[in-house]
Amino acid sequence: MADKIKFVLALLVMVAGIAGFYLLANQPMIVRVLLVLGGVLVAAAIAWKTEPGQRFFTFANEAVIEARKVVWPSRKETVQTTLMVFAFAVVMALFLYITDKSLEWVLYDLVLGWKKS
Repeated sequence: MADKIKFVLALLVMVAGIAGFYLLANQPMIVRVLLVLGGVLVAAAIAWKTEPGQRFFTFANEAVIEARKVVWPSRKETVQTTLMVFAFAVVMALFLYITDKSLEWVLYDLVLGWKKS
């Protein structure tokens, strides 16, 4: 039950930060943005003290560790793959254009006899 109360409190703090952004419309933008950021940080700190919050942060840390294990492609591989995708898109566009015009010619000129002027 205490975790639920903490989550509600965290939500209220975040809502208060966002509401402060709009209620202090005559203040400089930096003050308003810092108010929202402060509300989010305080809400995160409150949520972090709960058991589900601890599980979430553990999960987030494990996700970062797994992302570091990923073998990212080199710049050369990325450029080559991108160029292959563009080339395939151009080839497919030409194929679909030729298919469309061929079907148009077959249907309108040969089957229906509607000659274009």
